[in-house]
Amino acid sequence: MEIDAQVRALLDAGSKLGEGVLWDAGRSVVWFVDIKRHYLWNYDPATGSNSRAEAPGQIGWALPAEGGLLLCGLKDGLHTFDPETQRFEKLMAVPGEPAGNRLNDACTDPWGRVWFGSMDDAEEAASGRFYVFDRGDIRPAGPSGIGITNGPAVSGSGDRIYFTDTTGQKIMVADLSADGSVSDARPFVDTGALFPEAYPDGPIVDAEDHVWTGLYLGGRVARFSPDGELVATVAMPARDITKMALGGADLKTAFVTTATKNMEPGDFAAWPEAGKLLSFDSPVAGVAPTQVKLG
Repeated sequence: MEIDAQVRALLDAGSKLGEGVLWDAGRSVVWFVDIKRHYLWNYDPATGSNSRAEAPGQIGWALPAEGGLLLCGLKDGLHTFDPETQRFEKLMAVPGEPAGNRLNDACTDPWGRVWFGSMDDAEEAASGRFYVFDRGDIRPAGPSGIGITNGPAVSGSGDRIYFTDTTGQKIMVADLSADGSVSDARPFVDTGALFPEAYPDGPIVDAEDHVWTGLYLGGRVARFSPDGELVATVAMPARDITKMALGGADLKTAFVTTATKNMEPGDFAAWPEAGKLLSFDSPVAGVAPTQVKLG
């Protein structure tokens, strides 16, 4: 069950809350964010070159979109980012979101829609819920009344969508239709029963329809079968694992984001790679994300 992988530190980003790691197949680069420091990072694994842009607020995710842009989720709503000019432009707010909420994690589906979640920035109220952005329209879709949302994650064929309730230590699954309709979410994995001290963070779905999740406070990533059975874990040299992406030329290089915001000074000796972008070779390939359809 434990995969003996050689984990490499790729970039010492010093992330306070590294998140949203994603493989951009069109550019052959990795994007990830540091939510609390308002950074959008770009990393080229072929050369090791990297850069960062400062967002105009807390940034939860960035997804490649049509027209050479990225669509980003910030505290105050959706923004576009132009890698050429390094400029953010606000696209729209999320209707009905409480002022104390922010956006946290997201993915695209095979039709170019964006599925994303919100949460209470103070991590106190269960005010988070999930939404879908569909060519300029935002509507609620999926569970609500959640403390910290993560995901969603959509299967490669687009028939299933996974929603993570991080504070509730559970992952849910629902059926997804081509028209964007979603069934009621049902239990997929009770991660609290498997990893009592850890919290499920960002999920992805690989090419075999298995679900990977980062384990915050758990020092590992975990892989689950489509039936919700734990089939593998990979230990990490950082405690607070937020999300993983599968990329590279064969989509079998894992990129992993980490966080330090809940660590005490004495914790760093035990977790020397905390805050860095990590990597390992995966036994299975991922699925390249579809570009966001903006309109």
